[in-house]
Amino acid sequence: MWLAWDLALWMAAALAGVALVARRFEGPRPRVISLFSQEAALIMVLYAIWIVAGRLSVYDIEGAYDRAVWWWDLERRLLLPNEASVQQAVLPYGWFIQLNNGYYALVHVPAMVAMLIFMWVRHREHYSSLRNVLAASTGVCLLLQLLPVAPPRFVEAFDVVDTPALYGQSVYAALGYETAGQLQAMPSIHVAWALLVGLFGWRVGGPMRWWGLFHAVATFLVVTITGNHYWVDGLVAALLLLCIVPAERQLRTAARRLRHAWSSTADVSAGEIMSSGTVADVTHCAANPQIASYQNAP
Repeated sequence: MWLAWDLALWMAAALAGVALVARRFEGPRPRVISLFSQEAALIMVLYAIWIVAGRLSVYDIEGAYDRAVWWWDLERRLLLPNEASVQQAVLPYGWFIQLNNGYYALVHVPAMVAMLIFMWVRHREHYSSLRNVLAASTGVCLLLQLLPVAPPRFVEAFDVVDTPALYGQSVYAALGYETAGQLQAMPSIHVAWALLVGLFGWRVGGPMRWWGLFHAVATFLVVTITGNHYWVDGLVAALLLLCIVPAERQLRTAARRLRHAWSSTADVSAGEIMSSGTVADVTHCAANPQIASYQNAP
């Protein structure tokens, strides 16, 4: 369904080669090709890491079901809607369930890729921020997912139906994921990416604002209706973004100030060298009678 991780790495290597070759040429077009290829190579590497890490749950797999029960009980104490009740309300509508299954499987990655391309082409001033937050939030989510939590569709006591399996639309079966690779309900990368699309769509305004908002809300509901995530999975992803987005802004501002300070220092040093060189030349000329007489000659 999606690119294999090894193919993504080969594509990243090819794109990096294109970027290096384009740098050898002058002009605006080679520069654009080089920058675009460089960013595309980076995204491909991040994609490959995401695919590989998505197959791993390396710590305490046996406790994944106990942690699922703990989160389920916490949701009930927080008076969050019961995922099984929400799902039961729409299960009779097969077309709607299949639509949700398809949205979960097919929209997640293309929506983020489309937003990255849109930002790079139309709003370059926001692109680096989106890329940085995407990399950081995905990395943190993957680290947290190394402590596995069984999704609600895996726990029979929750009465949550595995709707993708029910209609033969399971993205995990298509990708060849083993059971251990599916014990990664907490936090939801689907929701984290969708919220990023919504956030940056809201920043740029226009039609993208409303499409991003729709995608964020729709993804939050879809991951629950399909039995892949709990409500808290999305809430934890949102809390991570609330921390990462301002942190990235502060770090980017600090980096910009550091570059400015370094540039100013370099300019001052260069000016001092030029000034000292000029003074030295004048002193040398004044001290040399032959040069001085030559300069004073009519």
